[in-house]
Amino acid sequence: MTPLPVTTAHLRVLRQSFQDKCLEGEVSAGGFNWQFCWTFEGGELTVEPSLGRALIQDALLRFLVKADYHLEAGGDYTFTVRARF
Repeated sequence: MTPLPVTTAHLRVLRQSFQDKCLEGEVSAGGFNWQFCWTFEGGELTVEPSLGRALIQDALLRFLVKADYHLEAGGDYTFTVRARF
C-alpha cells in the first residue's frame, strides 16, 4: 500500500484577542505563505492571499479548532496536511 502524501505546515500566532474574539497569524507549507484571521466565536476563517488557499484552508481550520486553547500569541506550531503541495 502506498503511503499517503503529507506536507508539514508551520504556523505562527501573531495576535490573539479575547475582546475581539479572533486569532491572527501566518501559515506556510510547501513554498506557499498565507496570513489568516480566525474569528473563533463564529468559526469564520479568512486566508489571504487566494493563491493556494484551497490547499490549506480546511486543514488549518481543523488544526485551529483542535488546538484552540493551547495556542498563544508569539507561539510557533506545526501540523500535518494530508496532501503534497
